[in-house]
Amino acid sequence: MKEKLEQIRAEALAALAGAKDAQELDGLRVKYLGKKGELTAVLKMMGSLSAEERPVMGQLANEVREALTEALSQRHKAIEEAALNQRLEAEKLDVTIPGKRPELGHKHPMSIALDELKEIFIGMGFQVAEGPEIELAEYNFTKLNTEEGHPAREWGDTFYIKEDSSLLLRTQTSPMQVRVMEKQKPPIRIIAPGRVYRKDEVDATHSPMFHQVEGLVVDKGITMADLKGTLNAFVEALYGKGTKTRFRPHHFPFTEPSCEVDVQCHACGGKGCRVCKGEGWIELLGAGMVHPKVLEGCGIDTDVYSGFAFGIGVERMAMRRFSITDLRLIFENDMRFLSQF
Repeated sequence: MKEKLEQIRAEALAALAGAKDAQELDGLRVKYLGKKGELTAVLKMMGSLSAEERPVMGQLANEVREALTEALSQRHKAIEEAALNQRLEAEKLDVTIPGKRPELGHKHPMSIALDELKEIFIGMGFQVAEGPEIELAEYNFTKLNTEEGHPAREWGDTFYIKEDSSLLLRTQTSPMQVRVMEKQKPPIRIIAPGRVYRKDEVDATHSPMFHQVEGLVVDKGITMADLKGTLNAFVEALYGKGTKTRFRPHHFPFTEPSCEVDVQCHACGGKGCRVCKGEGWIELLGAGMVHPKVLEGCGIDTDVYSGFAFGIGVERMAMRRFSITDLRLIFENDMRFLSQF
């Protein structure tokens, strides 16, 4: 038995010294010191020894166990230290190397155009007003002189939320005209930017979701000349001196008289192309003098006050501003397109 114990000690110490990783080391622990290990198997034979031999062999067996346990512990520490050193070497950083400047994002072309628009009108004395995107039909249509039966109220044109057509995704930011005039007495100068929704088919100049900025001025002595001068000043501030505009008679229920304002096509210079559908002009906004019924519905005396309103399509404005030929590019999140701005 003594020879067997010495043999186990020699073999185990040699094996432990050569263990390369924690997994191999644990396998050796089980092999020699486990419940079914070689040292345990020898100790089970102690009962066959004489009373004189038993204490001697027991002491030797304990010495072997202690030697293996100590060797196991030392080798475990050595393996952990080697692994740590290897990890530190792999993760070593040279702090003298110049750092990499983080890549910063930038504004979306829509945000650039919208911010420029706000800055221009704020410089003219306008204030920014915001309202809900889910709107009551009463504010989106009725209080803007758009009665039941008007084509704009058809389900084919509008995203209604309730079956009774009382709640919808707003089709314009014009409801802010009424909401502001109900709470604020003249003089009023506001713009109301935000998302609006209509059932338009997607093409180079249309989208079912787009951005609009509604403008409203109400004061004493406001005329169509004030409207035209304001819009021409805005267009030249945005696109540069000499930008050509065109005012066309139109009809909107909440303005009278009404007009549409076009800017000369940036893609063809007025000759006619796919972007402007051969017309040479791109519709930028609708405008007009606020209808007396709208003013009176908000408690404003039309014998004293008058006003004008306009609604700007921000996407089309951005297209003209950045010479974008297809509106769909603005919403597709293609980095090759967006990185140009």
